Amino acid sequence: MAPDTSILFVGDVVGRTGRQALEKLLPALREEHAPSFVVVNGENAAGGIGITPKEADAFFASGVDAITLGNHTYRHRDIWPYLQEHRDIVRPYNYLPTQPGRGTCIVERDGVTLGVVNLSGNLFMQAGSPALVAVDDALREVSEADHVLVDMHAEATSEKVALGWYLDGKVTAVVGTHTHVPTADARVLPGGTAYITDVGMTGARGGVIGVRREQSIAVMRTHMPMRYEPSDEDPWLNGVLIRASAPRRADEITQILRPGGSFAP
Repeated sequence: MAPDTSILFVGDVVGRTGRQALEKLLPALREEHAPSFVVVNGENAAGGIGITPKEADAFFASGVDAITLGNHTYRHRDIWPYLQEHRDIVRPYNYLPTQPGRGTCIVERDGVTLGVVNLSGNLFMQAGSPALVAVDDALREVSEADHVLVDMHAEATSEKVALGWYLDGKVTAVVGTHTHVPTADARVLPGGTAYITDVGMTGARGGVIGVRREQSIAVMRTHMPMRYEPSDEDPWLNGVLIRASAPRRADEITQILRPGGSFAP
């Protein structure tokens, strides 16, 4: 039987401010909680949209075990071959098979294995197949793992909640990402799966879901396009810590909402 295991999952890292918050706070979180695994959603890491090999390498160098992505996966072309070459960064499994990358990985620490599955919602987003159908094949790819964490990157809360109930008792945790605002429904479902509709973001809370608030307000008021830039006001780290004492059965899920302080420009 696998020993007690804990998984720290950090919500969407947005831009430089999010990266700095993660870099600053992760060592203290490691010391405080001693997580067995650290998984980070990095799909907004590069300038607030997408990720490049530079950011991915920095995450791995800091001790992150796996990176999940989402709808901005392919924003930067230089990440396309990186997704093929590196096993521990995953894009949504229910994208088309012809699209670069893979949707699952298995990472190992101290003899314990964690399967990571990334999925995309279908409502208001583009995905090659329905998440609640594709997940069955995804789980077969990580069937040998002691624990499984599923990152459901979706706009619609209904899809996230439905996936949580569908996977209850089959995986250790289902965590929602994408909307950048932490929800108040973290709980362990009856079958033993830890669940939260959205973990939130690691970035500037002083903006509008991570971008400069004046830009977002202007677009909403004028209906004219504008180039968004990441905000740097009031950085926070949003994450969850999942603890499990038996394979694929969570004992608890705890939200971690930490202010990141200020950073030099």
